[in-house]
Amino acid sequence: MRGSILILINHIGGLFVFRKEVVKAIVDNGFSVVISAPNDDSRAEYFVSLGCQIIKSPLNRRGTNPLADIKLLAHYRKLIRTYNPVAVLTYTIKPNVYGGIACRLTKTPQLANITGLGDAIENGGLLQKLTLWMYKRGLAKAKTVFFQNATNQKLFIDNKIVNGETVLLPGSGVNVDYHQTQPYPSEDGSTVFLFIGRLLKDKGIEELFQATEFIKSKYPSTEFRILGDSEGDYKGRLDSLVSKGIINYLGTTTDVRPYFTGVHCSIMPSYHEGMSNVNLESSANGRPVITTDVPGCRETVDDGITGYIVKARDSQDLIAKVECFINLPYDEKKKMGEAAREKVVREFNRDIVVEAYLEAIKSIANV
Repeated sequence: MRGSILILINHIGGLFVFRKEVVKAIVDNGFSVVISAPNDDSRAEYFVSLGCQIIKSPLNRRGTNPLADIKLLAHYRKLIRTYNPVAVLTYTIKPNVYGGIACRLTKTPQLANITGLGDAIENGGLLQKLTLWMYKRGLAKAKTVFFQNATNQKLFIDNKIVNGETVLLPGSGVNVDYHQTQPYPSEDGSTVFLFIGRLLKDKGIEELFQATEFIKSKYPSTEFRILGDSEGDYKGRLDSLVSKGIINYLGTTTDVRPYFTGVHCSIMPSYHEGMSNVNLESSANGRPVITTDVPGCRETVDDGITGYIVKARDSQDLIAKVECFINLPYDEKKKMGEAAREKVVREFNRDIVVEAYLEAIKSIANV
């Protein structure tokens, strides 16, 4: 064995869906892997089958209790001292910040990944200042900080939050062997749109609902499907739209691939993303994407070629682009899907991310 790699995360599911290829490559290159996550999840069995060790962490993803965060920091510091890792990989804000502080205290190389900034930074104000201050404490001695879009990278550099190397990745990438081109639906006079994600304001759900009501009244044969967690502030409104036949709610899933069957186009009207995995997976499955002109979304679409880019928080622009897609000739819709697949294979293949991590780890381990 070449030594151990410690991975600090806030959810096993995210590691499995977006980073399992990175973990497997690390194991295949002779490193032992220890993963610290807060939740029990059946998908942890995959990592156990690779020989990874799973250790539960006292991490509350949404909590803001200082005492709980001190406990988390102590947990991370103890892990580092116990396993003496070659490097520590961190994802999302709490592992990045408290894992980073633990790395600094123990003089252990940290490879951090900024998967997205969230409302705390995107909306500005005091909370933005506090969050950036926390990041500065956590990433001050990080060996390498990976970013998923250039806007976030520039923000951290301009605010002198990072001092080490920064690397721009194509998001988490997408496994183009797992997500393969689905047959494009035949022409039958209707157009089917799919939204994948939680029903949250910052995912653009308000604008999406407004668009579905308008479009459905003007183009009755159009179908809007939603796949994702419906619990929260918008559940009542969703139920109303479902009862009126405006939206077809599909529930939740751990495998989105079958749900692209019969779909002509995906919609993601998000206000901000690190890099939209939904857009990448939609494109990999051969579907055009309508998404917003914000960091983490705009990079995934070539406007007018692989889909359309709309103004964020603008339901009228979203409606206009949905109408534009509906009125495209069938062959143009299909061609958009083919171009979307080509773009994601060319620019967002997950192998790019795997190689970047291996290069960074091998550099630290001198192998």
